[in-house]
Amino acid sequence: MDTPIERMSELNHLSKKEFIERAKKFSNQFRVTDGKSFKLKDFHTNAHELLNKEEKSLAEETLQQGVHVLASLQDKMYAQDKWSLLIIFQAMDAAGKDGAIKHVMSGVNPQSCSVSSFKAPSAEDLDHDYLWRCMKHLPERGCIGIFNRSYYEEVLVVRVHEQILQAQKLPEKLVTKDIWDDRLKDIKHFEEYLNRNGTLVIKFFLNLSSDEQKKRFIERIDNPDKNWKFSASDAKERKYWKEYMHAYEDMIKNTSTENSPWYVVPADNKPYARMVVASAIIHALHSMHLEYPKVSDEKIAELKNLKENLLSEK
Repeated sequence: MDTPIERMSELNHLSKKEFIERAKKFSNQFRVTDGKSFKLKDFHTNAHELLNKEEKSLAEETLQQGVHVLASLQDKMYAQDKWSLLIIFQAMDAAGKDGAIKHVMSGVNPQSCSVSSFKAPSAEDLDHDYLWRCMKHLPERGCIGIFNRSYYEEVLVVRVHEQILQAQKLPEKLVTKDIWDDRLKDIKHFEEYLNRNGTLVIKFFLNLSSDEQKKRFIERIDNPDKNWKFSASDAKERKYWKEYMHAYEDMIKNTSTENSPWYVVPADNKPYARMVVASAIIHALHSMHLEYPKVSDEKIAELKNLKENLLSEK
């Protein structure tokens, strides 16, 4: 019996390999694996108009089929039970993190996929190291874990608002001028540790422009159904836009690796951003060389016998 991905590939006159290669090619434009020369200004917030017709067609096909392809690959990962995938979303407010998670992951099996959101740390969180609260939510083997914000908040909002650092109960001698560099090194090493233990980490920075954020904030105010998503603190953070962009650039520059890449996603166009996210996740899952577990001859004989017994029932 054909798998879902094989049936879709047939419908689109593409082999399974060709389809996944196209998704990989598309997402690679936004992939950062070595941040030494990374500059945020080199990445557009809205790249849709910059693509040629062939690339636009590729992106549209990827979005249309991506949900189903992800479901097929996830099913294999769950059955294989060796790898796990950690997906991290970081962005300014209103960049579309919730929507990307909702739309791109809509077809995956919830039994093997979890979403964790990290807001202000609790009193219990502050009595531990800053990675502790995230470690508790790491995905099991065979599963996908999604972090809506993450431990990267410790080199973003805490860096922009250093008064938050004072509440973290660190010994004074550890709060040095190098603390942000030290945290970035620790995070990079932590992700290397996860990789060496079978958890692949991919990270998305939804790159939203200040003008588009302003537009979306106004829409949230004008739409009663979206009022709940907006608070005065969201607007106040806009005053620190330059500081945040500097922090994001430094974060990507120092934590991008081949095994734990950042994807700088143009987020002014939500559907387009979701195309990028879907393509990158397909790329990550395919890199695991996923296969369904092979069944032994003894097991096959047992199944055959069970089938015969079932067919013989009156």
